[in-house]
Amino acid sequence: MSRILIAEAKKQEQGEVTVAGFVRNQRGHKGVVFVDLNDISGTMQVVLAADNAAVYAVAEKLTLESVIEVTGTLQAKPAKKNDPNPVKDFELLAAQVKLISLADENLPIPVLTKVDNEANLDNRLDFRWLDLRRPENQLIFKVWTKLEEGCRDYFKANNFLQIYTPCFMSTASETGSEVFEVKYFDRKAYLSQSPQFYKQMAMAAGFEKVFMVGTVFRAELSFTTRHVTEFTGWDFEISYLDSHFDLMDKEEDMLIAGFKKIKEDLGQELEIEVPVKPFPKITFAAAKHKLQAAGVKSEKAHDFSTEEEKELGVIIKKEFNHDFVFVTDYPIEARPFYHMYHEDNPQLTKSFDLLYRGLEITTGAQREHRIDILEKQAVAKGMNLEDLHDYLNFFRYGVPSHGGVGIGPARIIMKILGLNSVKEACLLPRDVKRLKP
Repeated sequence: MSRILIAEAKKQEQGEVTVAGFVRNQRGHKGVVFVDLNDISGTMQVVLAADNAAVYAVAEKLTLESVIEVTGTLQAKPAKKNDPNPVKDFELLAAQVKLISLADENLPIPVLTKVDNEANLDNRLDFRWLDLRRPENQLIFKVWTKLEEGCRDYFKANNFLQIYTPCFMSTASETGSEVFEVKYFDRKAYLSQSPQFYKQMAMAAGFEKVFMVGTVFRAELSFTTRHVTEFTGWDFEISYLDSHFDLMDKEEDMLIAGFKKIKEDLGQELEIEVPVKPFPKITFAAAKHKLQAAGVKSEKAHDFSTEEEKELGVIIKKEFNHDFVFVTDYPIEARPFYHMYHEDNPQLTKSFDLLYRGLEITTGAQREHRIDILEKQAVAKGMNLEDLHDYLNFFRYGVPSHGGVGIGPARIIMKILGLNSVKEACLLPRDVKRLKP
């Protein structure tokens, strides 16, 4: 098949081309069938005329979402009557049509109709491969691709090494709750909640700066628009920190690089604002105070509710005209044992969350690298040191000061595109009830 993309064919403007794609719409009119043919690059009108018997025979069989290959001659598409601002466009007069795949006539979900709400999301996810044919849904993954491309450019320019860590763990990476336990031959294993331990091992190995893209599993009984049980996580970890503010600075640069790449390559398809440095920063205590002053009820003393996150986003936008905010210095009750505590206030951690448009997208911290203090903090959190034996060994033979972040890119995509649920930003989401397709 010597096909070219529809967008390339339109740029060519004249001559013979071969294109292929899905039949998105068709209309019959006086011995002519007009087909809207769609591929990943766009849509083109194809003209199948009755004076070409072989072409017209295929046209009479076509159903919506059938896949065809068309060879024909490009010609200017007539402008609509009384259109004050006609746009130059091209159509294809078909000389040959090959039916690659005939779709069943009764589609389980519509592909052409625009979806304006979340009411039928479960049904759409049951037939996800059809749902993803919508241009607006394909845009989701174009944005994903460009965001990661830009972030990878940042990591490459700053000499980060990429690592790949296991998903099977002999012990839970946090407190033991919210993990999937699996049978691993003659013993138990756990699906990784985070690559945290292994990123820190890379610091002990002297890698200094690492990043990774990997799968994260969370056994949370959550039924919100923000949660899934399996998601793609982005992580980075760096050595020789002075403070957790060093991490925030790095993440700002990384996200700016990602947003710039989206704007450069997809700016014609969506509006996106590239954030500017520095991102606003506010302590957890100060954020709680602002929320209280705004009349937002606090449900958790050591964390934010969904309503608080949303309202904090509104407050920061109003005060700083910025979509991002770092919330720093969380209480120790809200953080895992390996976060470093403040020397002048050991009830607070050198940690932060990054919120984007009122939604948490990152958790980060400087880690505790001193083995004696790390063990004490683990015991205070109720952790069994024997279960942590392999992890704690990383710190017995010298390790630099270090810290890092875990990022939920699907949540970033959700907010960039204004999606109703993070599930829409996942190719095949997994939640408490969904394990297929």
